[in-house]
Amino acid sequence: MTPGGGDPGAVSLGRRIGVAAAGAAVPLLLVLLFVLLWSLWTFNGPGPAAAAGRSTDVILRPGAGLPEIAAALRRAHVIGSDAVFVAAAEVTGSAHLLKAGEYDFASRASMARVMAAIRDGRVVRHFVTIPEGTTSQGVIDTLTRADFLSGVAPVPPEGAVLPETYEVLRGQDRSAVLQRMMDARDKLLADLWTRRRDGLPYQNPDQAVILASIIEKETAKPDERPRIAAVFVNRLRKNMRLESDPTVIYGLTQGRPLGHGLKASELAAPSPYNTYLLAGLPPTPIANPGRAALAAALDPPRTDDLYFVADGTGGHVFSASFEEHRKNVARWRAIELARAAGLPR
Repeated sequence: MTPGGGDPGAVSLGRRIGVAAAGAAVPLLLVLLFVLLWSLWTFNGPGPAAAAGRSTDVILRPGAGLPEIAAALRRAHVIGSDAVFVAAAEVTGSAHLLKAGEYDFASRASMARVMAAIRDGRVVRHFVTIPEGTTSQGVIDTLTRADFLSGVAPVPPEGAVLPETYEVLRGQDRSAVLQRMMDARDKLLADLWTRRRDGLPYQNPDQAVILASIIEKETAKPDERPRIAAVFVNRLRKNMRLESDPTVIYGLTQGRPLGHGLKASELAAPSPYNTYLLAGLPPTPIANPGRAALAAALDPPRTDDLYFVADGTGGHVFSASFEEHRKNVARWRAIELARAAGLPR
């Protein structure tokens, strides 16, 4: 026994155990440090190379949990470790902020950038554009060419679609996209109809769409639509024939390009769409009119114009009398002849 009453053997043993424990802790700390550094590098350093091309497209389904998202990214070779991704998402607070959708990740993008993109919802954006004046068959052709959509859609009634640019999701059903386009037209038409000008010669909104489709096909100049609308409204009021070339063409080709100028025989051919022979509106629209054409048909300016003809510059010249119109037509014929002869106008 020592004077202090302690056992020298016990003290020595305790010291040996402490030294041994300390010696064992050093490698463990080194391992933990290595794992930490490796995880930080895996998270912030370059990720795997894309399996093909310069990027990788991944679709994360709605409702997918964190482990499923991490596994999908790992299988696609977007990240190198799903375990690190899960741990990092939990530590950074991103675990419950990750959003479903389609993502396009650059080759060797870091896990940090991948996670930030999913957290911020930076999804791939797909668009379908329907130009103003597209026929309903043309709408279906556009949807069919959009290879990021699925399913099939029936040809809608002419004039039932609102031509615009629509954002869609990869895999979305074409019929659902078409329904959105039709709903958009119905909503706009209902709003314009309630605010229409008094005294218009339409019995219902559908007739306004018919005239709007003719306006759409008559001019490519936006500022002319209201005035052309006024001409046709004035002619309808007077029970004059509309005498619109686009309606005749639609009767011949259902809206496809004719490929040549209208011939006298075609202008004289009987058709429900031949507004040179029949008074009033044709039975259906001849295309899908856009917002501006619909607005022009339902709120045209008050004018006395009854005629218009091309002016040689891509627009039209308008007139209220037939005599004035004849002079304008003569000028246009002279321009046509000069062009055919290659002469300066």
